[in-house]
Amino acid sequence: MKLSTEIAVRIKGFWRVLGPGLVTGAADDDPSGIATYSQTGAQFGYGQLWTALYMLPLMTAVQEACARIGLVTGKGITTIVKECYSKTVLYAVVGLVVVANTINIGADLGAMAAAAQLLVPAPFIVLTLIFTTIILLLEVFTNYKVYSKILKWLALTLLAYPITLFIVHQPWPTILRATVVPHFELTFAFFFIITGVLGTTISPYMFFWESSQEVEEDKEKNLIVKANEKPNVSWISVRRMRLDNTFGMIFSEFATWSIIVVGATVLHSSGVTDIKTAADAARALEPLVHSFPHAGFLSKLIFSVGIMGLGTLAIPVLSGSAAYSVAEAFNWKASLNLKFGKAKGFYAIIITATLVGLLLNFIGVDPVKALVYAAVLNGVAAVPLLFLILKIASNEKIMGEFKSGSLSKTILWVTFIAMGAAAIAMFYTILH
Repeated sequence: MKLSTEIAVRIKGFWRVLGPGLVTGAADDDPSGIATYSQTGAQFGYGQLWTALYMLPLMTAVQEACARIGLVTGKGITTIVKECYSKTVLYAVVGLVVVANTINIGADLGAMAAAAQLLVPAPFIVLTLIFTTIILLLEVFTNYKVYSKILKWLALTLLAYPITLFIVHQPWPTILRATVVPHFELTFAFFFIITGVLGTTISPYMFFWESSQEVEEDKEKNLIVKANEKPNVSWISVRRMRLDNTFGMIFSEFATWSIIVVGATVLHSSGVTDIKTAADAARALEPLVHSFPHAGFLSKLIFSVGIMGLGTLAIPVLSGSAAYSVAEAFNWKASLNLKFGKAKGFYAIIITATLVGLLLNFIGVDPVKALVYAAVLNGVAAVPLLFLILKIASNEKIMGEFKSGSLSKTILWVTFIAMGAAAIAMFYTILH
């Protein structure tokens, strides 16, 4: 009895440690991520499965650097860019984040509506309006402490894919080999999707969100004593942040790996190589309920709930990171703990980015394809931002004793080069 009580206490303690890292990792597998990974599995089978393994250390290092910047300085990335670089760099950074995030918001809202249509015979426009309203009400009128708890629990909707993974009969030797041994095809389609995979995994909005949420955590824990002074942070705090971040990234990449495997095993092997609709994507989960009557409906239900749950998680992260970026650039008050009246500019950006994203759904772009295109855009936009993060995290004047060590700097450089190479290869194949 005593042992079970101790285990329960440890689990609760571990759950309390989890925060920005877990939420950021789960938000990484947003509707755009699910669509891109499903398309990867459907189109190339296990051919790009290795990306999940090799992206894990890259993703972990990038997000650790971003989280460390926020935790140690008590400032978001945009604020530091404003203090240390020219206005041209500042506005370029803010512009990249706002544009990429707004397009991603639009794609995610469209995907949520398309997924809901599998269950409810309602007009696409009505469903996008309903989701937009719910998300804005939650983000604007719920305080950070309550809202962060909601986000943590929504992260659990990702578990549908790992469960499916172990239900389906898998060619495990082939999968394990494909996980470890990289495979390349010198075609536009291959580099387009791999840029999307990188972009939806190592995304600009994640950089700004996690750093800003570490600042929020500093404020919650009263680590920021005076304005414009660094928080009272110890190495214990950094280690806890790293635990949260590492767990969040492992959770995210395991879900990524699972989605690709399920897409390859269920869709690619059945001859489905192009996911055109939400119903196509939902077919990947049919093995989860194949022994039940109405298995097709149940797979659509699980898929729809997952997309809607992760969209509800990811869209506030997207609009919130854009709002933090703009607010920091113009010295506006920025915090999800503040009421609307005390941070009007901050919430105005959240509302505007979400509404513009909503409007993008009315220009005739297919919602499922839009998710993949949004991921590719993120893959291109992330490259210059990674260079800035690398420079900031390694700067002793900014980070003090918590600056990046040689391992962190090496992995960050590898990430920058890998993502840059993927984007260049994609554009090269377009021209040739």
